[in-house]
Amino acid sequence: MDGEPILIVDDNATNLKLVKVLLVKEGYEIRTAGDAEEALKVLQAFKPRLILMDLQLPGMDGLTLTRQLKAAPETKDILIVALTAYAMKGDDEKALAAGCDGYITKPIDTQAFPAQIAGYLKK
Repeated sequence: MDGEPILIVDDNATNLKLVKVLLVKEGYEIRTAGDAEEALKVLQAFKPRLILMDLQLPGMDGLTLTRQLKAAPETKDILIVALTAYAMKGDDEKALAAGCDGYITKPIDTQAFPAQIAGYLKK
């Protein structure tokens, strides 16, 4: 999976940094965005295989952004995995219904996380 491009969308700087460090260490090419608007700008020049999407973002939330990306021909095939603190019953179903291809809850398990991401990229 060396060099696979991944976009991390998260408004929490600590979470963003942790996930980026874990994935850079695994050899992935990482870009980050702090909100939906920034993510859309990044996607104009960067074509990730996978987007890690926080669902609770300022402005447009992650579910809305996911629906928008899955509806657009140029981004519909990008894997989107919800990466969220939302862990209530039914939240995973909402994420999957919005078009997410997977769901990982925060706080992440730093030991298991790289393997989870590799698993999504193998699909």
